[in-house]
Amino acid sequence: MITRVRRVTTACGLAAALAALAACGTPQAPQPPQPARPAPSASSATPSRPPTLAPGPAGLTPVFENGPRRASDRTVALTFDADMTAGQGPRAAAGERFDNPRLIATLRALKVPATVFMTGRWAEEYPAQARSIGRDPLFEVANHSYSHYAFTDDCYGLPTVSENRMRADVERAYGAFREAGVPDPMPYFRFPGGCYDRRALKALTPAGVTAVQWDVVGGDAFATDADAVARQVLEGVRPGSVVVLHCTRSAAPATERAVREIVPELRKRGYRFVKVSELIEDAALSPSRPSAAPPATRTPGTG
Repeated sequence: MITRVRRVTTACGLAAALAALAACGTPQAPQPPQPARPAPSASSATPSRPPTLAPGPAGLTPVFENGPRRASDRTVALTFDADMTAGQGPRAAAGERFDNPRLIATLRALKVPATVFMTGRWAEEYPAQARSIGRDPLFEVANHSYSHYAFTDDCYGLPTVSENRMRADVERAYGAFREAGVPDPMPYFRFPGGCYDRRALKALTPAGVTAVQWDVVGGDAFATDADAVARQVLEGVRPGSVVVLHCTRSAAPATERAVREIVPELRKRGYRFVKVSELIEDAALSPSRPSAAPPATRTPGTG
């Protein structure tokens, strides 16, 4: 049974945005299959094994929304959803761009670590970019499903994936990453639309992933006012925040300009940019932090 979910709308018209974004197991080891990760260099803070949270109540997939709220260590993670649905191939063939190389170049120029939640279909369409992002130590690639279908009913108009295909959809995305040459995708998963329930958390338990949500909505989906996007992020950020933005040129054309405003202002305020893995590691080491969010929710924002 699906527990009641929260309905929240942002100024960007999230229901319409996500509807526009939509086109249209075999038992394995607990962790999604990954190539061996190289040993970290002396200057790298990345552990040899990616940190994850302990399973939630009843062994459900753990859910992470933000890191510790320490004013003495103002960390913030910028995350970017690289959305492309299973049915958007014809639109890409006709010239629509679901990538945003200028955004990635800006993050590199500003030396901003970031986590890119990529759909498998996006990696198939842009394998060279997926490989470049995955091999850059500034970034980490995480899983945003293969098809960008919702894992619950009534999720901003997205088509849904059946319960018995949920794990397979996640693992298919990891397969697409490997095929593109992404060397070490992280064991983190972001639900399309931010919609999940107890049934979805149970279905993904064998995949060994930590579900990653957010606490700050960028509001960049189909936004054209970069100042408004930047203002929304800057007003919402707190120590340990996870910010959700997009790496999809046609669906989020103002994001790169907004990032050029967000980054210097947050640095001026004393914030340090980190990848999601660092926040999760901090949370896993914090004895007072619960291991999972409530087991049924619809997170405000877009995914």
